[in-house]
Amino acid sequence: MATLAGISEAAVRLAAFAAIFAAMALLELAIPRRELSAPKGRRWLTNLSIVAIDSLLVRLMGALAVPLVAVAAALWAETQRIGLFNVLSWPDWFEIVIALIVLDFAIWLQHLASHKVPVLWRLHRMHHADLDVDVTTALRFHPIEIALSMLWKIVWVLLLGASALAVLLFEVILNGCAMFNHANVELPQRVDRILRLFLVTPDMHRVHHSVRYREHDSNYGFNLSLWDRLFSTYTPQPESGHRDMQVGLAYYRSDGPTRLLWSLAVPFRGQAGHD
Repeated sequence: MATLAGISEAAVRLAAFAAIFAAMALLELAIPRRELSAPKGRRWLTNLSIVAIDSLLVRLMGALAVPLVAVAAALWAETQRIGLFNVLSWPDWFEIVIALIVLDFAIWLQHLASHKVPVLWRLHRMHHADLDVDVTTALRFHPIEIALSMLWKIVWVLLLGASALAVLLFEVILNGCAMFNHANVELPQRVDRILRLFLVTPDMHRVHHSVRYREHDSNYGFNLSLWDRLFSTYTPQPESGHRDMQVGLAYYRSDGPTRLLWSLAVPFRGQAGHD
């Protein structure tokens, strides 16, 4: 198990996850944006079971003889002097900032590809099949997609030569921002307008979960909002409004997405394209 400055990496991740998850869950109770359409207990049990499976998979990847996790890749790149930052003499703080920005772009690019490449969409549609969008939706990714995402991050970590600290910070920030912008919370409109100049807000990301193809083919960011503006994939608001819009996938309207085995089998179901 990796440690940074004597602190367990796993402990940092767990503490950040628990604090942000609890905060978003409480805010969803206090200031909900939408009424949920599916039984919350069943959805949460399924989505939390999925994240448990994903976490176990990542731990197994990290336990391999050659660990296939991003932090381990960063430590190895440092010892081998591989990657841009390991041959330059930039200040540590500057390298961390650049790494956070570049890795965020890499995840935006991966997310775009997951909608455009049919085999990747088969995996990613499990995330979009959720009948509601709340903090647990941020954790609902197919284990195969999680494994491929980790390999994709490793490629960028090695190219950059990003430090283990930068990678850990990025993964904690990414996870936290995903829980924030999937949360079913209603921010004051003025706060939302200011925040989305820099960060992806719940209202901004909810558009991406619309059943309308034109809307879910937009707002791909999880953290920084600038990529969608820069590449013209930004949609400000859903056509039907946030309370009346329908989320999920038009061809999965049964209670299937609330069940674990049904959800894990989504990539192997017949429907492959967007509606």
